[in-house]
Amino acid sequence: MSAPIRRPAMEYKKILFEIVDNVAIIRLNDPAVLNAFDLTLTHELDAAIDRAANSARAMIITSVGRAFSAGANLSGDLGDADESGEVDAGSVLETTINPLMVKLSRLPIPFITAVRGAAAGVGCSLALSADIIVASETAYFLQAFAKIGLVPDGGSSWLLMRAIGRVRAMEMMLLAERLPAAKALEWGLVTRVTSDEELESTALDLARQLASGPTRSLGMIRETAWAAADKDWIDALATERRLQKDAGRTKDNQEGISAFMEKRAPVFTGA
Repeated sequence: MSAPIRRPAMEYKKILFEIVDNVAIIRLNDPAVLNAFDLTLTHELDAAIDRAANSARAMIITSVGRAFSAGANLSGDLGDADESGEVDAGSVLETTINPLMVKLSRLPIPFITAVRGAAAGVGCSLALSADIIVASETAYFLQAFAKIGLVPDGGSSWLLMRAIGRVRAMEMMLLAERLPAAKALEWGLVTRVTSDEELESTALDLARQLASGPTRSLGMIRETAWAAADKDWIDALATERRLQKDAGRTKDNQEGISAFMEKRAPVFTGA
């Protein structure tokens, strides 16, 4: 097996970014506060996602330290004051967090989260927004909002309801108890569970597989899946029909058919 092809990491304050074998790897990198979200981390993550979409064929979001993310940094930017002079805790959602989550849902390349330790609050939302979610044995998922008198945000109510159903989602949100990795796997909230040591290598192996695939088609699969989660049956069929036209005109489709007919492995280029 040849050595992985790496491109130099970019310089950020609170994340690390590198590309390995056409896979963009983004690491949340503020371990002193368990990678809690503030405006700096959020803006850097947003920019890194744009870079990944334009320079890689798959993406991994993971972390440095013992936690994926503890959620919002409660000592940091909690929101702007409204007309009454009171803090509007939802303003930061409108201006930064929600656009970031929408961007992830519309990403043209597939992406994976590799989760160790706490994935709490908006960190839980980020972890659960991926196409494939790999958790280490130390990972746990936490909707802690009820403990501080707030409501779930970052799209977590939507993501949880669709992933594990109303009853289990309500238990997570109302009781604000940790959901350990093994239980998350049993409930269908994550894709697979690994040892701590194997977490990133497992995620990278999966991401390499995605990056070597027909990435335009994979991006269209993402679009159909996100649309299907919020559309009725007829609209879902119409979306599939529209995207199948586009997919059928890609070079990767031509290569896939040729390889099948010639009984060989396809070589996809993402075109």
